[in-house]
Amino acid sequence: MSHQKVRDLMSDAVVRVQGGTPFKEIAHLLQEYDITAVPVVDDQDRPLGVVSEADLLYKIRGVREDHADHGSGGPPQPDKALATDAAGLMTTPALCAREDWSVVDAARVMAQHGVKRLLVVDDGGRLIGVVSRSDLLRVFLRTDQAIRTEIVEEVVVKALGEAPSAVQVDVTHGHVVLSGHLSSRVSAPALEELCRDVDGVVAVEYRPLGGAAEQPRAMRPWDFEG
Repeated sequence: MSHQKVRDLMSDAVVRVQGGTPFKEIAHLLQEYDITAVPVVDDQDRPLGVVSEADLLYKIRGVREDHADHGSGGPPQPDKALATDAAGLMTTPALCAREDWSVVDAARVMAQHGVKRLLVVDDGGRLIGVVSRSDLLRVFLRTDQAIRTEIVEEVVVKALGEAPSAVQVDVTHGHVVLSGHLSSRVSAPALEELCRDVDGVVAVEYRPLGGAAEQPRAMRPWDFEG
């Protein structure tokens, strides 16, 4: 299956600043564009770091308070409390994604680093966009019909080599219900796992024809009769 790419979901209208951008100008930009952070770039438009609302708040806390309460808020940052421009305020390094990353790649990096967004760069390392958590969640806005079509064409036919009619696929609000008799070379768990990997799928359930959802059980004597 082919997941949506970062390039399909990112925002390419990125407000950015350079290292010498003054503190107050950054504060104005965050308010004007209703954003919580702004990337800092060099003269080649390559990301150096990010200035967030949290970075600006060190100015309010002040140097003394920052030293006093660092036990509850991470290491003290007296330099940020004294900083007057983006170069002194920014958090580095800037976490970046490539535009050809899948949504899975981007989500994994965000989770690993506990961040809400990634800067997107091209092959030359230049800033071309920003992708956020909310952008990634847009995969769940796919229509049920689009999800069903991908499951039939990409999972059932291409990945498993089954006929399109081998499995009945019903999708409602991202909940996939599969029914039918699978061939001996295909297991229900394998089918379910492939379907879960389709963008926009919320849940997957397999129901063999003529019964409730298939459950593992021991073989009984009458299973071998006839």
